[in-house]
Parts: sequence; C-alpha cells; structure tokens
Amino acid sequence: MKKEKIIFWTTTIIIFLFEEVMTALTSQSEAAKEGMAHLGYPTYFGTMLMVFKVLGAIALITPQIPKRVKEWAYAGFGFDFIAAFVSLVAVDGFSTMSLLPLIFIGILAASYQSYHKLNPGTV
Repeated sequence: MKKEKIIFWTTTIIIFLFEEVMTALTSQSEAAKEGMAHLGYPTYFGTMLMVFKVLGAIALITPQIPKRVKEWAYAGFGFDFIAAFVSLVAVDGFSTMSLLPLIFIGILAASYQSYHKLNPGTV
C-alpha cells in the first residue's frame, strides 16, 4: 500500500506540475501562442485548454473531489496527450519532441492505475 501511495503521489504531482503549474505560468506567453499557431489552432483554443488543464489538475490532486470527476480529468488528460502527439506528428513529422506526450501518457497511466489500487471499487 505504501508503494502505491508513493507511485500515485509522485506521478500525480508530475502531471499536476506539468499540466497546472506550467500551463498557468506559460500559456499566455508569446512562445505558447506561437506554438498553438504553428500547430494550426486558433488563439482562443489555448485559453480554453489552459482552463481545462488547470481544473483537471486540481481535480486529480484534491482528495475531496468526487471520484467520477477524477475519472473525467484522467480521460481529459489522456485525450489531451493523444491530441498533442497527433498534432506534433501531423505538423512536424515524427521527432523526439513528439514523444513527450507519449511519455506523459505513461505517467498518467501509472497515476490512474495506482489511484484505482488505492481506491478499489471506484467508478
């Protein structure tokens, strides 16, 4: 049980830092706006994505959030990482940069799996 808690909190904090803290600090930067434009997304998409990422990260890290909401947050991040991978490959071709979303899918999967081991019978 202790091992699962360590895995859960380590992986969940990584997702939280990457999806909430980094997003909140950098989403309105010129580099972020240029990156969204480079991928062909409209400017408002970055703002919408930031709001959902911050809310999802808070949902994952806050114990009082209902389990069903956490499930949606996990699903949302899964869709986000898959879409990021597809977007990067479609625009820039396969590269080491396009692997980053896949690495985060692995971290997210470890968080999800350990969450369910710590909370059996959820959702």
